[in-house]
Amino acid sequence: MNLIIGIVIVIGSVAGGYVLSHGNLAALWQPYELLVIGGAAFGAFVIANPMKIVLRVMKSLPTIMKGPRYNKAAYMDLLSLLYDLFAKARKEGLMAIENDVEEPENSEIFKKYPRILKDHHAVEFITDYLRLMVGGNMNPFELENLMDVEIETHHQEAELPASAINKVAEGLPGFGIVAAVLGITITMASIGGPIEQIGAHVAAALVGTFLGILLAYGFVGPMGQALEHVVREDGKFFEVIKVCLLATVNGYSPQVAVEFGRKAMYPSLRPSFRELEEHIKQKKG
Repeated sequence: MNLIIGIVIVIGSVAGGYVLSHGNLAALWQPYELLVIGGAAFGAFVIANPMKIVLRVMKSLPTIMKGPRYNKAAYMDLLSLLYDLFAKARKEGLMAIENDVEEPENSEIFKKYPRILKDHHAVEFITDYLRLMVGGNMNPFELENLMDVEIETHHQEAELPASAINKVAEGLPGFGIVAAVLGITITMASIGGPIEQIGAHVAAALVGTFLGILLAYGFVGPMGQALEHVVREDGKFFEVIKVCLLATVNGYSPQVAVEFGRKAMYPSLRPSFRELEEHIKQKKG
């Protein structure tokens, strides 16, 4: 929704100011300038990035519309799931959750939280470290270091599409200048012809510079930054899992362990202590 609102504001402000200044909107319609700028920018994007990044960028663009994957309800399900796993391990021993860890799709605990179960990466992250905890071969410091490495690696990979988009935004003003230079070249070739034709060519050349700058700072650059925000907020989900798991490894009770996770959440999504308690009770019932 923010993407649509932002686009409307940018276009409305630029076009509105131009029209109110007695400009002719038809003069801004230069499809061949757009072809030069857009085509060159896309070509440079393909040259600069391996195909897997190109495909990931295309796949990531809809997330700008949808926003972060994890909302308050997802966090509450996550903490409730971890509470159930920790409570079972504390009551029956760590070996009791071995089957839940090895086959989460068949686990009665995981089945109660289909939203989390559908998230392959989150389930893999939880079960991998619970498996290490069941094995009992790692101390909390080693476990934390390993989690940090995995989270950082995942975060770096998730940021690649945003970085690629930002690089395109940086190049768009330059491609606008390329389009303008081509327009001036056409203008110089038409000197001696009708003055109206020369004026139209000059206007088209100037619009090329205008479009390159507008696309860079009004659309593509903000889209890259929006994608960075999505990646950052999605990454917090795994930090919450990490905090809860480490609290358990350090001997805290299930209630305290999930409270550690609750405190690690962004305040805008964090449920109150009472909300989380009621949600856990509801899932247990």
